[in-house]
Amino acid sequence: MKIIDNSIKYLGYFTAFIVSILVLLVVYDATARYLFSTGSIALQELEWHLFDVIILFGIAYTLRENAHVRVDIFYASYSEKTKAVVNIISSLFFILPFSALIIYIGIDFVHLSFIQNEASSNPGGLEYRYIVKALLSLSFVFLSLQAIRDLIENITKYRHSKLDLESSLDSQIKPENDENKRLS
Repeated sequence: MKIIDNSIKYLGYFTAFIVSILVLLVVYDATARYLFSTGSIALQELEWHLFDVIILFGIAYTLRENAHVRVDIFYASYSEKTKAVVNIISSLFFILPFSALIIYIGIDFVHLSFIQNEASSNPGGLEYRYIVKALLSLSFVFLSLQAIRDLIENITKYRHSKLDLESSLDSQIKPENDENKRLS
């Protein structure tokens, strides 16, 4: 669990670093284009590819930080046990199956791109398009790992909330039984 947690945390740090690189590239590209009337197709494509990295790798980190889009007006009022159930269902029936599908389809997608030696159709564009396409499957592997980690954590929360409920009920019932014994 700790390995997955640390891996996704550092993936988020890497993504933040890529954001700063992208900002510098965009500033350079805009400055070169508008002040010096020069530009580079490869540089523009690199910007797009870095944007892909940010979005795709940011998915798992967003799930780790519990910052994904959710209907919080309902979720916020749920008990911890109900939140755990919602998260378990989300992981089992939505995130993991969808991730498995994307990984499965993505492998053939990357393989075909590699076999064809796919490159940009623009003159002066980037080659090795399969590297960027491989990010799709890789990002969903990270998402799956994070979903599995969250699933285990939420199952544990659910079990503990169930045990806490039972122990609180036992503590409420036990004094009554002790009182009944004293009276008889």
